[in-house]
Amino acid sequence: MKSITASIIISVIFIFGIALTGAEKNEGKGPFKPRPMKLEIPKGWPQPEKNVFDNNPLTVEGFMLGKRLFYDGNLSKDGQVSCASCHQQFAAFATFDHDLSHGVANTLTTRNAPGLFNLAWKKEMHWDGGVNHLEVQPLNPMTAPNEMGETLDNIVAKVKSDTAYRRFFVAAFGSQKVNMQRILKALAQFTGSIVSANSKYDKVMRGEAVFTAYELKGYELFKQKCAGCHREPLFTDHSFRNNGMPLNRFKDIGRQAITLNPADSLKFLVPSLRNAQLTFPYMHDGSIYSIPQVIEHYRSKMNTADPNLDPLLRGGIHLSLLEKNQLTYFIYTLTDSSLTKDKKYAPDNGIIMQQTFDNH
Repeated sequence: MKSITASIIISVIFIFGIALTGAEKNEGKGPFKPRPMKLEIPKGWPQPEKNVFDNNPLTVEGFMLGKRLFYDGNLSKDGQVSCASCHQQFAAFATFDHDLSHGVANTLTTRNAPGLFNLAWKKEMHWDGGVNHLEVQPLNPMTAPNEMGETLDNIVAKVKSDTAYRRFFVAAFGSQKVNMQRILKALAQFTGSIVSANSKYDKVMRGEAVFTAYELKGYELFKQKCAGCHREPLFTDHSFRNNGMPLNRFKDIGRQAITLNPADSLKFLVPSLRNAQLTFPYMHDGSIYSIPQVIEHYRSKMNTADPNLDPLLRGGIHLSLLEKNQLTYFIYTLTDSSLTKDKKYAPDNGIIMQQTFDNH
């Protein structure tokens, strides 16, 4: 999910205002009884600072509709690029092994696609925080010419023309009415429900497993050297920081493009370390390809002359080669392989969708 222009920000604010105007009226005939869902909040985790479902009640039918839309390539201009094209489940909903993702007409994005999980706890979206609510986050990739490259009107028209969607919208919202507000709400129900909390680290915290000696030492090093930005249990503090990366070939200045404040130059969102083993390559531009190389960046390769370098990083992070390996082993314990195999988040063959909506 990439940067957002000022014009799109204005559109986001406008559409967001429309999107939060209250619950949808049941315009269909007969009972409208979507089955409620609850956001899974793992034991010991904080409550999200804001409930992304306050004005978008989470339901089984809304979730399933959102999943269908997430995997639907027809939402793009060429019918080939879906949300899932850049956010692949087997890569913890990041783009596997690519620094940049492919958009329509084989164009390339300008930022690395982050993993989509635990989004309900995020305060801002995108590497630069250009969007402040999950419900409107898809607008930028949908319309960006190097991503899905479509217009909002065309997306609505395509969904309307697909007769298979009619029952799904009735089940989720009470009528066949298709508009961008409902599309965004459904997508938010799906992506906002993706929770990753079953790594080895989580099992250790629950008393179901134990760290190896190497992993335990790495955990101790993590708490000493990394936890200032990557706070447990989410392994991010959701802040924007300059981590000593140089200005890249796209001249991407990060948070400064949103705030226009020179003090925000080269500040990017602190990513979660969860599933880092699966979401390589790393950094906002995907320019570092392995976890050991990321650690080496903090040991010896940061631009310490940058006046905006985060204060926590001044002087570098001092680790021996042994400690570097131990820290790497700990980061591997944050891999949640169950997320990559959970059928709840996987595309359906149509049969499950049909069964889900048989009562509507």
